[in-house]
Amino acid sequence: METYLVGGAVRDQLLYLPVKDKDWVVVGGSPKKMLTMGYKQVGRNFPVFLHPITHEEYALARVEQKSGRGYTGFACYANSDVTLKQDLARRDLTINAIALDKHGTYYDPYGGRIDLQKRILRHISSAFCEDPLRVLRVARFSAYLANLKFRVSHETLALMKEVVQSGELSYLSPERIWNEMDLALKTSCPQVFFQVLKACGALKELFPELDSVYYSISAKKKKRSQVITHKYNTFITLSKVAQYSSEVEIRFAALCYDLTKSLITQENAANDSKGDVPGITITSIFCKRLRLPREYRELALLVFEFYSILHNIHFSSPKQLLTLFNRIDAWRKPYRIQQIALILDIESRTPKTCLGHLSSKGECLHDAWQVAKSVSTQAIISAGFVGYKVSEELCRRRLSALTAWRNS
Repeated sequence: METYLVGGAVRDQLLYLPVKDKDWVVVGGSPKKMLTMGYKQVGRNFPVFLHPITHEEYALARVEQKSGRGYTGFACYANSDVTLKQDLARRDLTINAIALDKHGTYYDPYGGRIDLQKRILRHISSAFCEDPLRVLRVARFSAYLANLKFRVSHETLALMKEVVQSGELSYLSPERIWNEMDLALKTSCPQVFFQVLKACGALKELFPELDSVYYSISAKKKKRSQVITHKYNTFITLSKVAQYSSEVEIRFAALCYDLTKSLITQENAANDSKGDVPGITITSIFCKRLRLPREYRELALLVFEFYSILHNIHFSSPKQLLTLFNRIDAWRKPYRIQQIALILDIESRTPKTCLGHLSSKGECLHDAWQVAKSVSTQAIISAGFVGYKVSEELCRRRLSALTAWRNS
């Protein structure tokens, strides 16, 4: 029985990146042997065991055969005669199919180390098409390794397009889709995830709302029609926010902020007006379909709902600002001010700087919040107000303070 370190741990080690989780493959083993050695079995469809001390995952070498639709439609064979090469062959990319034995010797039958040097994400075989989840995984690895200048090979991108055209993506569960998106949003270049999905046609199938961000509109300039096309700079707010915050909650809200700008621009281009865009409904459907965690959904919807006020924060009225603070529950969740302020700073494209005689949008929001927050509830109670009169007077004084601040 031989044990090998495989997958992302080997890949990241060769790239001099931090190794987070270690996965192991066991060749020549059996469930009985593993249990006898004290390992705990956790896998149902295929034998996966937890090490009795490190709790790292050890999987018996296996081969898989397509037997149904989607990423779960596989029959697994994990007997002791399965070789390491056969086990590595079922993996998605060559860079994830490198094994390392206990002596420090690499086993690389599919050229993963060469692809690491060339900075290429390349599939191992045509069996890549059998698992639709791999389309999302390649997009995620593209985002994860974007800083190292990795690119998807033309042949692999062609296979990703085949998967999209086959309709297999429709068999992916919302949980698996969100899991890949969540992991991608945690990378240094999360926008690349969506760009790669767009390139293979998967964005329209998986995230139709975001696919609408890529558009062309006609605009009049110097009495001529000019087509303005937004391509890889479309998710500009998301890409910039990612440089300042690693919080997925903020990054997702920034993504929806980009979506809001796109919808409003398209609406204005189509109607030549500034009518309301059904952004809240679209984002709500988007979040519900992916079954997003509540905290992500709430912040995204708030950013969408108050886009007009936030986008024009320097000119928003005291009443609008107070409505905003009440709606985002800033009194109990003041951290939301910081979250939204960061998105606004990035959106203004000059974080923590001045725009002419005006402060940045984020700073303006923060200043307004400090003014409203400075109004003392205790002072109102001490003045003799009781019951609902306290909240009425609190609202009046906050509006008065914001008005004085706005006019100063």
